[in-house]
Amino acid sequence: MAGRNNNKLPVNLPQLQNLIKRDPPSYTEEFLQQYRHYQSNVEIFKLQPAKPSKDLAELVMFLAQVGHCYPEYLADFPQQLKELLSYNHTVLDADLRLTFCKALILLRNKNLINPTSLLELFFELLRCHDKFLRKTLYTHIVTDIKNINAKHKNNKLNTTLQNFMYTMLQDSNPTAAKISLDVMIELYRRNIWNDAKTVNVITTACFSKVTKILVAGLKFFLGKDEDEKRDSDSESEDDGPTARDLMVRYSTGRKTSKNKKKLEKAMQVLKKHKKKRKPEVFNFSAIHLIHDPQDFSEKLLKQLETSKERFEVKMMLMDLISRLVGIHELFLFNYYPFLQRFLQPHQREVTKILLFAAQSSHQLVPPEIVQSVLMTIANNFVTEKNSAEVMTVGINAIKEISARCPLAMAEDLLQDLAQYRSHKNKNVMMSARTLIQLFRSLNPKMLQKKFRGKPTEATSEAKIHEYGALDAKDYIPGAEVLELENKGGDGDLEGDGWETASSAEEEDDEDGEWIDVHHSSDEEQQKLAEKIEGMPVEERKAKATAVSSSRFLTQEEFQKIRLAQLSKELKSAPGKAAKRKNIEIENEEESRGELLSLRDIEHLHKKPKSDKETRLATAMAGKTGRKEFVRKKSKLNPFASSTNKEKKKQKNFMMMRYSNNIRSKNKRSFREKQLALREALLKQRKRLVK
Repeated sequence: MAGRNNNKLPVNLPQLQNLIKRDPPSYTEEFLQQYRHYQSNVEIFKLQPAKPSKDLAELVMFLAQVGHCYPEYLADFPQQLKELLSYNHTVLDADLRLTFCKALILLRNKNLINPTSLLELFFELLRCHDKFLRKTLYTHIVTDIKNINAKHKNNKLNTTLQNFMYTMLQDSNPTAAKISLDVMIELYRRNIWNDAKTVNVITTACFSKVTKILVAGLKFFLGKDEDEKRDSDSESEDDGPTARDLMVRYSTGRKTSKNKKKLEKAMQVLKKHKKKRKPEVFNFSAIHLIHDPQDFSEKLLKQLETSKERFEVKMMLMDLISRLVGIHELFLFNYYPFLQRFLQPHQREVTKILLFAAQSSHQLVPPEIVQSVLMTIANNFVTEKNSAEVMTVGINAIKEISARCPLAMAEDLLQDLAQYRSHKNKNVMMSARTLIQLFRSLNPKMLQKKFRGKPTEATSEAKIHEYGALDAKDYIPGAEVLELENKGGDGDLEGDGWETASSAEEEDDEDGEWIDVHHSSDEEQQKLAEKIEGMPVEERKAKATAVSSSRFLTQEEFQKIRLAQLSKELKSAPGKAAKRKNIEIENEEESRGELLSLRDIEHLHKKPKSDKETRLATAMAGKTGRKEFVRKKSKLNPFASSTNKEKKKQKNFMMMRYSNNIRSKNKRSFREKQLALREALLKQRKRLVK
């Protein structure tokens, strides 16, 4: 009978909660008793909301746990909790406020609360000065919206929440506005809210007066979230066991086949869990989804010109403006004079500013505007008074700007820069040669005759059109190859020479930019090549137009057309003798994408020698935290104890000199072993006799 006294249901809430979940109808009276107790505690709480109440916290969690068992009695319970939080969240005790929020999260997970009203309440609670509470609410908001859109997009709910978040970004509380922005960025990154409306709401953060919000918005559009991803990945890995923990767990005991199988299975589960936990990568840039990039960039430039933020924030603004101008080909003429003020070799982060100048250049900008930028770079960087590295960076920047806006290059400036192809420094020399190679493909006539190289079909066709002129084609250049291939019958273009070119492209085009294309020695291939070379330009265009407009082309046919176009880099111009059969072709168009890399500006063909101090500092940097002349040993389990043998190694030799283990290191001779065996046998014999 004494054991029954322990079953005190009215006061033992965990036990009552367990029994109610198993059989709700049998414990209705006990539940109603606790519910009345909760109501009385609520009335007391309303008199003094700032006072902590442990009993009320326990009753709230109890009712949230069993809320699905008695929906008819607890219909008003979620709304009552939300009202208590909404009216008193600023004065509530921190623990009690967190308990109320956890209870509401529990009710939401059981689908007993409308998500819209709850999420709006949680966004308002982000104003509280409670870091742990804000972290809990942030996790729930992201997870809940993710679960709502798991099977299909809930556009109605998403629109409502996005409108509410737009107002939250304008909130007077900077902490609440920052977390609201973090929620939207995280949902976009997880491919949940990846629409244009989300992106255009985030654009408002780029004009915030709060530096944290401004930087977060700029980082989102610049894609500089690698560090945050690493931090989030490390935090997610800390939540569960790591591979090393599993190795320690299953390898410190007996080494049996059963433990080995357990370890393999645990490693598979861990790998599967990590793969499932990784969010889906969304590779579409948010910059493309901005509704009015011209107006957005103008406002950013105005903010940049009057900004009093630190230099790193100004650099981020310049980076975003240059990307907007380059990707959308915008007209922002006041931006280039602003950049020119920073184009000095002694300027901090000058290579990035050169990158911004190249990124913001495109073919629609009037040449005279970009030409002033080129002259500034040439006068400030490409002079003999500067070091070789400064000159190399300047020529590289000029090359990248000219590739995007060729009309900006003046012929006199190009000829002056081409003279550096014979400079004593290899970096300067190679940069000048890459600039010459660029204009060989763009417009060889701008170069001096000695710098033009061997004329080919491609260089003879190369021409820079005037500003504003479009070279729109109604056919696919090189498509005449397909018609000649079909008419040629046996003379198929997929002979030895074309296969060689195709294989060379497949192998080399993935890793580098250089392709070796070899001429075919087959007679039929030569006849077909001669037929193409002897064809007039107008006839080529007519045949290419006929092929392009008659049918859809396959990927293999596009491959043949591309190889035919590349072969023009090898064929000599009409009337010129071809001396070299193997020529390296650099495909500039494929290597140049929407965004430039800093390596394009800082690229050095030869690494400069470092002085003695730099080499010594590099050597010492690799020795940090290392004890001299001590072998570093690492255990699989750092908390494992050492053996007696290891302990003896740490003892003083004078303490161990008379130990048998120390003295027995010297091996006994065969004679000593005989005597010892004889003595042992004599002792044994004496014992037997006795």
